[in-house]
Amino acid sequence: MSSQERSFAKARAAEGTEAHDAASASDADLLVRIAQHDLGALGALYDRHMRSVWRVVYRVTNGASDVEDIVHATFLKVPQLASRFDGRPSARSWLIGIALRLAQRHARTLHRFTRMLGRFAHVTQDADRLDPESRAIGRAKLAVLERAAPKKAVFVLIELEGLSHDDVARDLDVPLATVRTRLFHAKRELREALAREGAQ
Repeated sequence: MSSQERSFAKARAAEGTEAHDAASASDADLLVRIAQHDLGALGALYDRHMRSVWRVVYRVTNGASDVEDIVHATFLKVPQLASRFDGRPSARSWLIGIALRLAQRHARTLHRFTRMLGRFAHVTQDADRLDPESRAIGRAKLAVLERAAPKKAVFVLIELEGLSHDDVARDLDVPLATVRTRLFHAKRELREALAREGAQ
Protein backbone atom coordinates (compact mmCIF):
# COMPACT_ATOMS: atom_id res chain seq x y z
CA MET A 1 0.00 0.00 0.00
CA SER A 2 1.42 3.36 -1.00
CA SER A 3 1.69 6.29 1.42
CA GLN A 4 -1.05 8.08 -0.50
CA GLU A 5 -3.37 5.06 -0.11
CA ARG A 6 -2.56 4.88 3.62
CA SER A 7 -3.36 8.61 4.01
CA PHE A 8 -6.63 8.11 2.19
CA ALA A 9 -7.53 5.11 4.38
CA LYS A 10 -6.75 7.09 7.56
CA ALA A 11 -8.89 9.99 6.35
CA ARG A 12 -11.82 7.64 5.61
CA ALA A 13 -11.46 6.01 9.04
CA ALA A 14 -11.41 9.42 10.73
CA GLU A 15 -14.56 10.46 8.83
CA GLY A 16 -16.31 7.29 9.95
CA THR A 17 -15.30 7.89 13.56
CA GLU A 18 -16.44 11.53 13.44
CA ALA A 19 -19.78 10.52 11.91
CA HIS A 20 -20.27 7.89 14.62
CA ASP A 21 -19.30 10.38 17.33
CA ALA A 22 -21.77 12.94 15.98
CA ALA A 23 -24.56 10.37 15.81
CA SER A 24 -24.02 9.26 19.42
CA ALA A 25 -23.33 12.73 20.89
CA SER A 26 -25.91 14.56 22.98
CA ASP A 27 -27.66 17.58 21.51
CA ALA A 28 -25.73 19.85 23.89
CA ASP A 29 -22.43 18.36 22.68
CA LEU A 30 -23.48 18.77 19.06
CA LEU A 31 -24.35 22.41 19.63
CA VAL A 32 -20.96 23.05 21.26
CA ARG A 33 -19.35 21.52 18.18
CA ILE A 34 -21.61 23.53 15.86
CA ALA A 35 -20.55 26.72 17.66
CA GLN A 36 -16.99 25.68 16.77
CA HIS A 37 -18.04 25.42 13.07
CA ASP A 38 -18.35 21.62 12.89
CA LEU A 39 -20.67 20.99 9.93
CA GLY A 40 -20.81 17.26 10.68
CA ALA A 41 -22.42 18.06 14.01
CA LEU A 42 -24.96 20.30 12.27
CA GLY A 43 -25.78 17.44 9.91
CA ALA A 44 -26.29 15.07 12.83
CA LEU A 45 -28.56 17.59 14.59
CA TYR A 46 -30.51 18.06 11.35
CA ASP A 47 -30.93 14.32 10.87
CA ARG A 48 -32.05 13.94 14.47
CA HIS A 49 -34.65 16.75 14.63
CA MET A 50 -35.65 17.79 11.11
CA ARG A 51 -38.83 15.70 11.05
CA SER A 52 -40.09 17.10 14.36
CA VAL A 53 -39.39 20.68 13.31
CA TRP A 54 -41.01 20.08 9.91
CA ARG A 55 -44.14 18.57 11.50
CA VAL A 56 -44.66 21.54 13.82
CA VAL A 57 -44.03 24.14 11.10
CA TYR A 58 -46.41 22.25 8.78
CA ARG A 59 -49.15 22.24 11.41
CA VAL A 60 -48.71 25.86 12.42
CA THR A 61 -48.59 27.18 8.85
CA ASN A 62 -51.49 24.99 7.63
CA GLY A 63 -49.17 23.15 5.28
CA ALA A 64 -47.99 26.28 3.50
CA SER A 65 -45.72 25.73 0.54
CA ASP A 66 -42.84 27.36 2.40
CA VAL A 67 -42.49 24.71 5.12
CA GLU A 68 -39.29 23.26 3.66
CA ASP A 69 -37.74 26.71 3.32
CA ILE A 70 -38.56 27.59 6.92
CA VAL A 71 -37.15 24.29 8.21
CA HIS A 72 -33.94 24.73 6.25
CA ALA A 73 -33.65 28.36 7.38
CA THR A 74 -34.00 27.13 10.96
CA PHE A 75 -31.00 24.84 10.66
CA LEU A 76 -29.03 27.47 8.77
CA LYS A 77 -29.62 29.80 11.73
CA VAL A 78 -28.36 27.25 14.27
CA PRO A 79 -24.61 28.02 13.87
CA GLN A 80 -25.31 31.67 14.73
CA LEU A 81 -27.34 30.72 17.81
CA ALA A 82 -25.51 27.58 18.99
CA SER A 83 -23.44 29.41 21.59
CA ARG A 84 -26.68 30.59 23.26
CA PHE A 85 -28.06 27.06 23.75
CA ASP A 86 -28.79 26.49 27.44
CA GLY A 87 -27.53 22.90 27.59
CA ARG A 88 -30.82 21.06 28.10
CA PRO A 89 -30.76 17.35 27.15
CA SER A 90 -32.78 17.78 23.95
CA ALA A 91 -32.59 20.68 21.52
CA ARG A 92 -35.93 19.74 19.94
CA SER A 93 -38.08 22.42 21.58
CA TRP A 94 -35.28 25.00 21.19
CA LEU A 95 -35.15 24.29 17.44
CA ILE A 96 -38.95 24.44 17.21
CA GLY A 97 -38.90 27.84 18.90
CA ILE A 98 -36.42 29.10 16.30
CA ALA A 99 -38.55 27.66 13.49
CA LEU A 100 -41.74 29.26 14.77
CA ARG A 101 -40.13 32.67 15.08
CA LEU A 102 -38.87 32.32 11.51
CA ALA A 103 -42.32 31.17 10.35
CA GLN A 104 -43.98 34.18 11.97
CA ARG A 105 -41.43 36.53 10.44
CA HIS A 106 -41.96 34.87 7.06
CA ALA A 107 -45.76 35.23 7.33
CA ARG A 108 -45.44 38.94 8.20
CA THR A 109 -43.07 39.49 5.28
CA LEU A 110 -45.37 37.64 2.91
CA HIS A 111 -48.36 39.64 4.15
CA ARG A 112 -46.51 42.94 3.64
CA PHE A 113 -45.37 41.85 0.19
CA THR A 114 -48.91 40.84 -0.80
CA ARG A 115 -50.27 44.19 0.41
CA MET A 116 -47.61 46.02 -1.56
CA LEU A 117 -48.47 44.08 -4.71
CA GLY A 118 -52.13 44.84 -4.14
CA ARG A 119 -51.36 48.55 -4.01
CA PHE A 120 -49.47 48.43 -7.27
CA ALA A 121 -51.69 45.95 -9.08
CA HIS A 122 -54.24 47.10 -11.60
CA VAL A 123 -57.58 46.20 -10.12
CA THR A 124 -60.29 45.32 -12.58
CA GLN A 125 -62.99 45.36 -9.94
CA ASP A 126 -64.91 48.58 -9.76
CA ALA A 127 -63.92 50.31 -6.50
CA ASP A 128 -67.47 51.52 -5.92
CA ARG A 129 -68.81 47.96 -5.66
CA LEU A 130 -66.86 47.32 -2.48
CA ASP A 131 -68.47 49.31 0.29
CA PRO A 132 -66.53 50.52 3.36
CA GLU A 133 -68.15 47.86 5.57
CA SER A 134 -66.93 45.06 3.33
CA ARG A 135 -63.44 46.53 3.33
CA ALA A 136 -63.52 46.73 7.14
CA ILE A 137 -64.66 43.11 7.41
CA GLY A 138 -61.82 42.04 5.12
CA ARG A 139 -59.30 43.93 7.25
CA ALA A 140 -60.81 42.42 10.41
CA LYS A 141 -60.45 38.89 9.00
CA LEU A 142 -56.81 39.53 8.20
CA ALA A 143 -56.22 40.89 11.70
CA VAL A 144 -57.86 37.80 13.25
CA LEU A 145 -55.67 35.49 11.17
CA GLU A 146 -52.53 37.38 12.19
CA ARG A 147 -53.52 37.29 15.87
CA ALA A 148 -54.41 33.59 15.69
CA ALA A 149 -50.90 32.46 14.68
CA PRO A 150 -49.32 32.80 18.15
CA LYS A 151 -52.27 31.00 19.78
CA LYS A 152 -52.13 28.23 17.21
CA ALA A 153 -48.38 27.81 17.73
CA VAL A 154 -48.84 27.39 21.48
CA PHE A 155 -51.74 24.97 20.96
CA VAL A 156 -49.73 22.81 18.52
CA LEU A 157 -46.65 22.73 20.75
CA ILE A 158 -48.50 21.82 23.96
CA GLU A 159 -51.48 19.77 22.82
CA LEU A 160 -50.08 18.04 19.73
CA GLU A 161 -46.33 17.94 20.34
CA GLY A 162 -46.53 17.36 24.10
CA LEU A 163 -44.14 20.11 25.20
CA SER A 164 -44.50 21.58 28.66
CA HIS A 165 -45.78 25.10 29.28
CA ASP A 166 -42.35 26.06 30.63
CA ASP A 167 -40.55 24.77 27.53
CA VAL A 168 -42.92 26.63 25.22
CA ALA A 169 -42.51 29.87 27.18
CA ARG A 170 -38.73 29.59 27.11
CA ASP A 171 -38.53 28.58 23.45
CA LEU A 172 -40.95 31.23 22.18
CA ASP A 173 -39.40 33.80 24.50
CA VAL A 174 -42.71 34.82 26.06
CA PRO A 175 -43.87 34.85 29.70
CA LEU A 176 -45.43 31.67 31.07
CA ALA A 177 -48.69 33.53 31.70
CA THR A 178 -48.80 34.47 28.00
CA VAL A 179 -48.47 30.80 27.04
CA ARG A 180 -51.33 29.85 29.34
CA THR A 181 -53.50 32.69 28.04
CA ARG A 182 -52.83 31.81 24.40
CA LEU A 183 -53.60 28.15 25.08
CA PHE A 184 -56.83 29.05 26.90
CA HIS A 185 -58.03 31.24 24.03
CA ALA A 186 -56.97 28.73 21.37
CA LYS A 187 -58.97 25.98 23.11
CA ARG A 188 -61.97 28.28 23.53
CA GLU A 189 -61.88 29.30 19.87
CA LEU A 190 -61.56 25.66 18.83
CA ARG A 191 -64.57 24.68 20.98
CA GLU A 192 -66.60 27.55 19.49
CA ALA A 193 -65.63 26.59 15.94
CA LEU A 194 -66.55 22.95 16.59
CA ALA A 195 -69.87 24.02 18.11
CA ARG A 196 -70.62 26.17 15.04
CA GLU A 197 -69.73 23.25 12.76
CA GLY A 198 -72.03 20.96 14.75
CA ALA A 199 -74.88 23.45 14.62
CA GLN A 200 -74.74 23.67 10.84
